[in-house]
Amino acid sequence: MEARNRALPDWMTRVRTRQIVLPRFQRFEAWSYGQITSLLNTVLKELPAGAILTLEIGEKEPFISRPIVGAPAEGEKIIEHLLDGQQRLTSFWRALNDLYEDRTYLIKIEEDEELELPFFATSISRYEKNGDRYPLWANSPSEMWSRRYIPVYLLRPDTDAEKSFKSWAKEASNGDMDSLLEISELGNKLRSKFSIFNIPFLSLPVSTKPEVALDVFIQMNTSSSPLTPFDIVVAQIEAASGKSLHGYIEELKKDVPYLSRYNAPEDIVLAVAALVSNKLPSKGTYLMSEFATSFDENWSTIKTGIKKAVSFLTDEKILDSRRLPSDVVVYVLSALWGKADEGLDKEGEIRSILRKYIWRSFFTERYDRTTNSRAFADYKELLNVITTGNGAPEIFDEALYPIAGEEEIKSAGWPYRKDRLARAILAVGLKSGGFDFADGAPASYENVLVREYHHVFPQAWLKDKGYKDYQINRALNCALISWRTNRNISAKTPSDYISERMEASSLGQPEVERRLESHLIPVMKLMNDNYEEFLTERALLMKKVADKLCNGQIVEGKL
Repeated sequence: MEARNRALPDWMTRVRTRQIVLPRFQRFEAWSYGQITSLLNTVLKELPAGAILTLEIGEKEPFISRPIVGAPAEGEKIIEHLLDGQQRLTSFWRALNDLYEDRTYLIKIEEDEELELPFFATSISRYEKNGDRYPLWANSPSEMWSRRYIPVYLLRPDTDAEKSFKSWAKEASNGDMDSLLEISELGNKLRSKFSIFNIPFLSLPVSTKPEVALDVFIQMNTSSSPLTPFDIVVAQIEAASGKSLHGYIEELKKDVPYLSRYNAPEDIVLAVAALVSNKLPSKGTYLMSEFATSFDENWSTIKTGIKKAVSFLTDEKILDSRRLPSDVVVYVLSALWGKADEGLDKEGEIRSILRKYIWRSFFTERYDRTTNSRAFADYKELLNVITTGNGAPEIFDEALYPIAGEEEIKSAGWPYRKDRLARAILAVGLKSGGFDFADGAPASYENVLVREYHHVFPQAWLKDKGYKDYQINRALNCALISWRTNRNISAKTPSDYISERMEASSLGQPEVERRLESHLIPVMKLMNDNYEEFLTERALLMKKVADKLCNGQIVEGKL
């Protein structure tokens, strides 16, 4: 297989006429504007931009395809699939047609020492305001030329762009013949560089089997924007089933719109698919041919399980990834819910078992290491319990994995950080209601996003008392409240700001106490301004609730 030559104008014609398209499994555009500018400078410098790999197409496309971004969806007969070189061709197509909504690519007529040229490629940011595209000067040829810029899209190597450039040059020169001559000469010189620019390519023959093309695709795609496991799985699943994994993901996003709150849907889907096919959730599994083969037949189980798991997590007041103590529970929960039997009584039993599971994963060290293998083991053991009623999952063995004690709870760090136990403690506070101190709103996904991590005993006040940062920034000294409430509290003593809240509330002291207690905050210890006693009492309350949750019990509101 020898490299052949093809000039940039020929590539652009094939994109415009839809003769060359992308296999659907290809990732989406990934290059930054800096990379695109560098590519354009490669043309100006007349340096090679690397070879492209294509697959020749016969009567039937071997893969589902899509046009390059911004290219026509309809056109002539498709004769090539672009296997490697998508980022380069997409960048050329969009820059030379001014198809970036937020960017315009330009040639600056100015000496560039690094390129050793009297011009260089650059770009400017664009944005819409009141129906106009800003900056406004970029819409005016004369303003553009006064800054010594020529738009890249006018240098596209075709007759339409050449005509547009002549009109632009006349307007930019403002009737000055010397300026018009200079602009025209520069335009011709620059367009010539794009017209003669060669992009060599290798082409797999039409007889190439799809699985061979995929192997080549995976081997070739080791560029500055390397493939992820998801990109590769997309390719393999499409080869096995003829269906698009991107399509599965889009279907899931519509059915479970809140899924992305917990993690990237792609990552969740792959891990759950591995578990329901009785395999370890790992990159090694994702690349196995049998994983791709079984994906389609397991899809209904995967989707059902994820939908139920998200609902279950919401019920447990685990509202998003920032509040999630352990990522892996999402995968195990989804796989188990997918396999679980329907029915009211049975579902009630399953809820109790899975409640016990997630809270033990939060309040024990089970997932502090070897996460994937333990998740796989837990899935198999819990599935056995759910389906047969028998078994003793290792995660439920308190000799091996004891639930965090009061002292551990007391010393847990700040939950804003990715700290399992600290986030578990915060989650218990939300599970108990998590009402805002001032406005009384219960914790929900919508308001936790704008709530702040509040020091119950103010940081400045504790520092004045001689406490160190690690003693101040503890999970037990944290509550999620609205920013307005947090600002009003500032550095006041706890007794002062709570008294102010009680006086300000038309509902009186009992309502303010109820809101505080919904975070498992011991009100009397707080009012005494005694930090150590407060931590001890709140640790005791947290431990009581944690134990109930870790045994699968329903906990709502005040103990």
